[in-house]
Amino acid sequence: MESKQQVIADLDRVISLIETDSKDIPEAEKKQMVADTLDQFNNYVSPGWLKYRKSVSSDSESGAVLEWEDEGAYCCGLNGEKFIDCLGGFGIFTCGHRNQEILDVVKAQLDHQALHSQELLDPLRGYLAKALANITPGDLQYCFFTNGGAEAVEMALKLARIATGGRWYISTVGAFHGKSMGAVSIGGKSTYRVPYTPMVQQVQHVEYGVAEDIRKAIRNLDAVGEKVAAVILEPIQGEAGVIVPPAGYLQEVREICDEYGVALIFDEIQTGMGRTGTMWRCEAEGVTPDIMTYGKAFGGGVLPITGIICKPKMWTQQLIDNPWLLGSPTFGGNPLCCAAAIATIRYMLANDIPGVCREKGEFLKAGLEKLAAKYPDIIDEVRGVGLMLAVEFKTCELGYETAKGLFARRVMTAGTLVNAKTIRFEPTAVISQQDMEDVISRMDEALAEVQKAM
Repeated sequence: MESKQQVIADLDRVISLIETDSKDIPEAEKKQMVADTLDQFNNYVSPGWLKYRKSVSSDSESGAVLEWEDEGAYCCGLNGEKFIDCLGGFGIFTCGHRNQEILDVVKAQLDHQALHSQELLDPLRGYLAKALANITPGDLQYCFFTNGGAEAVEMALKLARIATGGRWYISTVGAFHGKSMGAVSIGGKSTYRVPYTPMVQQVQHVEYGVAEDIRKAIRNLDAVGEKVAAVILEPIQGEAGVIVPPAGYLQEVREICDEYGVALIFDEIQTGMGRTGTMWRCEAEGVTPDIMTYGKAFGGGVLPITGIICKPKMWTQQLIDNPWLLGSPTFGGNPLCCAAAIATIRYMLANDIPGVCREKGEFLKAGLEKLAAKYPDIIDEVRGVGLMLAVEFKTCELGYETAKGLFARRVMTAGTLVNAKTIRFEPTAVISQQDMEDVISRMDEALAEVQKAM
C-alpha cells in the first residue's frame, strides 16, 4: 500500500498525460508509459492478458502498441501507429470512432447533467424509449436500459420467466450471450461454461439453424410437464464465427414459439443497429421477437448503453405493481448514455447507415471471396452479411498468422471465441472505398507471406 501523497502524485501524472496532446508527450515519457502498461497489466489487471493479446504485444519493448487516439475508421497508437479498424470493437463502432455529431450531443448533455438522481423523472430515458419503439419491428414497445450486453440478456431471461410462467430455456450450440452467470449458462461454448458448472439449470442446447430441433426440445419438455419460458437466438451467430442460418429459420422458430406459448428472444446486440444491412437483422426475415436485446453500437461508439425492448403482453401486472422487480441498475438509462443513443439513432437514420453497411459489405465481401479463390489452401470460406463478415481458414494457425500479417500492415482484426480459425471483419460504416481496397490488398500480401511460409 502506497502513501496518500504518492498515490496523488502518480494520478497527477496520469491526468497530465490525459490532458496533453499525444504529439507533445516526450519520447521518454511514451517509453515509460509502455513499460508501465506492460507491468500494470501483468500485476494489477490480469496475468496472461498480454499473452492473449499476441497480435498487439510482445516481450520486446517495441512490440506493444498502446491505443491512445481514435477517429473515424481508425485506431491510433501512442507512437503514431494508425490502424484501419476492421474489428470495430466487436461491433461497437458502426458510426465510426468519436463520431462528431454524437460527441457534440454528449458534450452538450454533460454541460448540464451527467447522471440522474434516481428519484426525479429523467426525460431522456422516455425520449429514447419512444425512439427505440419507433425503429424496431412490429409491436415492440416497452424498454429497459442496462449497461452491458450480458446484463441485458439477464433481464431478457428474467422477463421471459415472469411473463410466461415457464422455467426452461432453449438455446443453441455455439451461441454467445455474455459471460455473467445466467448469460453464460445459455451460451453454447464449453470454454466459458465448464469452469462454472453446475450453472443455471433448466437450459437445453440444440443445433443452430435447425428449427425442428427446437420443436422437439419444447415438445419433449412439455410432454414431461416442464414448461419452456423462452427460446433465445442470435439472428446471426457472431462469436461462433458469423454463422448465418438458413433462410426461413427465424420465421419457423417464431411459428414454433407461437404454437407452444413460448417467448422468443432475439439477441441483436451485435447484429442490430444497422450492421447487417437492416436496422435489425430480424427485419430481413420479417420476424418480430417477443423480447429483443440491443447494445454495442447503440451508444454510438461513445458511451456504453444496452437493454431490452419487448411486446406489451410481456410486461405483466406483476411488473406494473413492482417496477423494481425486473432490475434496478444504478447507471442503467442514465442521461449521458441516453443522449449518446438518441444522437446515434438520429445519425443512423439521417445517413442510412443500414444501407451503407449493406453496400460496403457487398464490396468488401466480394474482395474477400476473390482472395479465398486465390488462396484455396489457406481459406475455407467467406461468409456474413453487411459489415458483419468472417473468413474461415483451414487451420487456427493459418488464421492467426494471417491476422498477425494484417496487424503488421496496420489492419486490425481478431478471431472469434478465443481462436483464430475464423477472423472477423466488422469495420466502421464510415470506412472509405480506398481503405477497403487497402484492406484487401494488404490481406493479399499477408496471405502471400503465409503461403510462402507454408
